[in-house]
Order: sequence, then structure tokens, then C-alpha cells
Amino acid sequence: MPTQLPFLTALALTTAVASSVVACGPVQQNPGSNTSLSANETSASAPVEEPTLVVGEADDEGWVTMFNGKDLSGWTPKFSGYELGENYRDTFRVEDGHLIVDYSNWERFDGEFGHLFFTGNPDSDNPQTEFSHYIMRVEYRFVGEQVQGGPGWAWRNNGIMYHGQPADTMGLDQDFPCCIEAQFNGGHAEGNRPNGNVCTPGTHIYKDGELTHAHVVNFNGPTHRGDEWVTYEIEVHGSERAIHRLNGEVVADYGPLVIDPNDSGSGGTAEAERRGTTVLGSGTISLQAETAPIEFRDIRIKMLEEDESE
Repeated sequence: MPTQLPFLTALALTTAVASSVVACGPVQQNPGSNTSLSANETSASAPVEEPTLVVGEADDEGWVTMFNGKDLSGWTPKFSGYELGENYRDTFRVEDGHLIVDYSNWERFDGEFGHLFFTGNPDSDNPQTEFSHYIMRVEYRFVGEQVQGGPGWAWRNNGIMYHGQPADTMGLDQDFPCCIEAQFNGGHAEGNRPNGNVCTPGTHIYKDGELTHAHVVNFNGPTHRGDEWVTYEIEVHGSERAIHRLNGEVVADYGPLVIDPNDSGSGGTAEAERRGTTVLGSGTISLQAETAPIEFRDIRIKMLEEDESE
């Protein structure tokens, strides 16, 4: 099992789960007292504030919130051509409780692919930033129009980049981290555009027991059109197996996962050297900015034991 999340070591939640709302009614008179409190006075027990989602806390089922609904705490951007931490044109931001990829400050795309890396609980001295055995769940929807200059293949395209290289090992002009991408596709008004495929920058996967060298590995997922919310889940078992679910239905099941040591452009060569192996059993997690506006309203992760399977 991977090293336990440092921010889970003392995690006893003593109140209701983070998504609940605490309602405070009118102040009542204390039955054991002849005095009552006005709305402007303070009682002995301070009023309970509405709880908020906090990066690093877990609910009773073991789900850890990765997005607090307020800001980008726990996340770090990296855009091609720019230093780690520079949020180019304020593309990644939070509005109305949603983490959004927004291109309203752009006039035209010129190769500045972006990734937002999960960098863990900002209040931890040693946050976990790489993961091996887990389930990750996001709720997302595509909105608006693609920025001018975006490639055709990137229209309503995004994904979860998992088992990735550390953000600080990416080259300044590197477009994509070495990783496996659980791809999001939005559908056109007509025709099919299956969701839930796999992309392999610097990597390869086994599908149906055979190694495939295809960069895009297609599966038979459904087509999601318009601005509908989609629940996308990936279940990852180290290097052995990965499963994609869309709205609860399995659409992809594949593995093992390996690094391509001959792919220097997407970091495979350097990453295989850094790890000392081509086995791809763990890594970082990031979300993309690939020219398509998108919103996320829930992002969470649940750790699995190494021998757990579907």
C-alpha cells in the first residue's frame, strides 16, 4: 500500500460531513436562567459556522476532498513555455464554487497547453502528491466555445492525467507530462464521439492483454453532448489495472501500465531514467487546460488497499 496520506493520520471528523449545512435559528431562552440573549449578544458557546470542504479531510466513507470550493489551495499550474506556478492569463480559477478552465482573457492559443497539478494539503508539512492505489471521482461539464487557434482534436477535450511525472521535472516547453490520461470528450450535435478513452504521453498501456503503441486508445464509451454534468471516475491499482466509469458505468478496463523509454518528447525517456524502471505504478495527478472551457464542481479521492479490486 502507498504511504498513508500525512493529512489522514489524525483525521477523526467530529462534526457532520463537510458538505452539510448548519442552520442557526433564533436564540432561545435558557430554561435554567431568567435572562435571555438578544441577537447582538454572545452566548457561552460560540455560534457554529457553516462547515466548508477542506482539502485533505475525509468523510466517513474515506473520500478525501481535493478541491475546497473556494480557491486553488492544493493545486499548482504549469503551462508550456512558462515557469511552474504561473497561472497564465488566470486560466485556472474558482467561480461560484466551481474550479474552472476559462479562456476569456485569451485572444488566441499559441501552444500554451496547461496542467493543474494536485500538490496536496497546503497545511501539511509533508503533503502527499503521488498516488498509486485509489479511486478518483470528478464531476465536470464543458461550457462555452473553444479559444481561437485551438487544435481541432482539442474541441471539448480534457482529462485526468494520472501516474504523472512530478510537475517540477517538466521541461519549460514540455506540452504534456509523462502520464496516463483518462480522457474527457464532448460530443458534437450529430454523430458519435465516445467519452472515456485513454491517451498515453510518454507511456503505453495493455488493452485486452496486448501492448498497444497507439497514442489514443479508443474504447466504446457513450457520447455526452451539450453542457451536461458528467461524473467521471478512475479506479487505479498501481501499474496493474485501471478502470474508467462514466455516470457509474464501466467504459474502460485495461492494464498493465508502462513508461515508453523511447518517447523523449513527452518525457518518457527522462521519467524512466528518474524512476529507474519502466513500470508505471504511481505518480502525480493533474487536470488540463487544452483550449476548451470546462467546469469542475467536485473532485475527490479514496485510497485503496493494494489487494482491493472491483
